[in-house]
Amino acid sequence: MPSQSVRSRIVGTGAYAPERVVTNFDLAKLVDTSDEWITERTGIKERRFVADGQAASDLAYEASTRALDAAKLKPADLDMIIVGTISSDMRLPACAAFLQQKLGAGPIPSFDLGAACAGFVYSLSVADQFMRTGAMKAVLVVGTEVLSRITNFTDRNTCVLFGDGAGAVVLQRAEEGEAGVLSTSLHTDSSLATSLMVPAGGSLEPLTHESLNTQRDKIYMNGQDIFKVAVRNLTSASRFAISAAGLETTGIQWVVPHQANLRIIAQVSQRLTIPMERFIINIERYGNTSSASIPMALDEGVRDGRIKPGDTVLMCALGAGVSWASALIRM
Repeated sequence: MPSQSVRSRIVGTGAYAPERVVTNFDLAKLVDTSDEWITERTGIKERRFVADGQAASDLAYEASTRALDAAKLKPADLDMIIVGTISSDMRLPACAAFLQQKLGAGPIPSFDLGAACAGFVYSLSVADQFMRTGAMKAVLVVGTEVLSRITNFTDRNTCVLFGDGAGAVVLQRAEEGEAGVLSTSLHTDSSLATSLMVPAGGSLEPLTHESLNTQRDKIYMNGQDIFKVAVRNLTSASRFAISAAGLETTGIQWVVPHQANLRIIAQVSQRLTIPMERFIINIERYGNTSSASIPMALDEGVRDGRIKPGDTVLMCALGAGVSWASALIRM
């Protein structure tokens, strides 16, 4: 049994966004909105949508191959695949099974984890636990979403928010003293479970002609409920992860937050007393890609040289459930 000092470390990152760019001006042709209205309230200028026939596993494949290349590993080297998603290719099997098939990986455990926007950090934490026990040596963790397929484009309050994309990281065992996952913090408060949901399509409310006509198979969100808890819970979870690692906020080089709303990020920055200059933000170009947003932003920060080896990075996200999570990582 490995010692408690053994943990996982990120050895490769990758991301992928579909080619189709949808601007605020494009959405203004569909609903009563404007570029100014969307930008002021969310910080979003554009987002990416998939092409016809493109699925969540296709985006995941592109991000995963880039992460594997960065890690100098092959699919055959993987011991496990975990995919955070709420927009899998189909109800079953898991998106992870399709990803495994496309990668050509061996008969390894591959499964989805559904925690919405917190899905990547949840998946990262689960993978880290497997690594700490010694059960796994190399795990692929992916966040992938095709939210354009479950967005109500008659609801101006939600249709302006979401985009499609995927991000991935490869984890390997870290030896004592090396960089790695320092701490994670996972939480769920079900009292607001119906504040962010897709009402129809599950066992409680199977799809009918009526539910399809009224778009109950699309995302519904009470934005005020989510905004209120997002700032508070992201801040508390971040402080918990930092404290659990025995650090202070001054020891954090970068924050990679879930890209949900620029105003939420700004308030978290203020409460943590970490300046916005130390936040990796790309919401203006991709919108809210749910579980994909953190690994996409992380990969961007790594590849453009902002995030360097040895940097301590804080990740935090909140999504449906309501679930929220944070992770502290030394790169």
